[in-house]
Amino acid sequence: MLRHLFTLIWNRKRANLLLISEIFFSFVVLFGLGTVLITAGKNFLTPRGFESAQVWRLLVRAGQGQKMPRAELDDVLRQVKALPGVQTVALTSNNLPFTFNTNNSDFVYKGRKTPFANTYDADDHYAEVLRLHLREGRWFAPADDGTHHRPVVITENMRQYLFGDEPALGKIFRYPMVVKNTKPEHEFQVVGVVDNVRMTTEFDEAIPSVWMRLLPYDTTHWETAAVLVRVAPGQGGALQEKIARTVAGVTRQWSTEVRVMEDDRLHRRRYTLVPVVGLGLMGLFLIINVALGLFGVLWYNISQRRAEIGLRRAMGATGAGIGWQFLGEMMVVTTFGVLLGGLLAAQFPLLNAFDLPTQPYLLAIAAAACAVYAITALCAWQPSRLAARIHPAVALREE
Repeated sequence: MLRHLFTLIWNRKRANLLLISEIFFSFVVLFGLGTVLITAGKNFLTPRGFESAQVWRLLVRAGQGQKMPRAELDDVLRQVKALPGVQTVALTSNNLPFTFNTNNSDFVYKGRKTPFANTYDADDHYAEVLRLHLREGRWFAPADDGTHHRPVVITENMRQYLFGDEPALGKIFRYPMVVKNTKPEHEFQVVGVVDNVRMTTEFDEAIPSVWMRLLPYDTTHWETAAVLVRVAPGQGGALQEKIARTVAGVTRQWSTEVRVMEDDRLHRRRYTLVPVVGLGLMGLFLIINVALGLFGVLWYNISQRRAEIGLRRAMGATGAGIGWQFLGEMMVVTTFGVLLGGLLAAQFPLLNAFDLPTQPYLLAIAAAACAVYAITALCAWQPSRLAARIHPAVALREE
């Protein structure tokens, strides 16, 4: 039977070549769309590595042409922390979670060089605010005040890049600069390792991250200070107003902005989903057009092959057999298109394209193949039923 189907397909190779081309491009589109959706869905279901609920971000800016002495800034943070409803406060850098500010760099350790990693400045209370989960070691503490090298905490994927399966605690890495005359502040000693975090969007892969300790009571003058505030459940606008008044009470030349981190998360989610939804709609529109085209081609093929159908029915072929013949031809043609598309798609995991793991590509190939077979089967089902209903006498009389 299969040999007979190949013979029928070869006899109509020009028409079937067009079908194979349509199926091939449909597979490629579905593969690309499936890779994006599977990767985004997998990342969305992966734990973020920190807790953003009940966390606010506070942005304090000095007056025009002025800077904030660290001593006054620390005094403001103590007053904010003392407010009822505030659980803890942490000073950090401006690249806060779910914002569009980024700060990254690469690092080296004994010839190993990392990809660009997110770098954050953080004080001793940062992990408590975001509830980071320590895998090894500890977070920053007053005991780090007298260390020669700058203490850092890294994520698990950062540890893999730098040290592989070796222990990370106590090891020192640096910026990729000339080794001679390297300043101590450009060398970093690992005091802790935390779970991987995804602080850009919920749909991105976890980026290697490094937190560098902010020295308490230093002499730095700040133009803008980013502060994370963990509040008790149920707090709202009244506490935000109290925080703004507390900061203004130190000096009226400072301005304050308080935002809820969950609002930032939802805003970033919508921003990320817009292109994904647009890509999905484009893919759906293309697939609908391909399906309509396949349906039309199959319908036309049946009208052109009525004499063949009538002759087969006159020689004893059943209506069900005719229907399965047309459906089988379509499945064989689909297999050719899927194989060509699969050969192209297989190059992506082999070449490690876009730095994605192999699993999303394999799942996307399987999903695209299943979708293409389902679409072509649905398109071929009704024309096959019509072919099965053709009466041999009617078909032969028309010829």
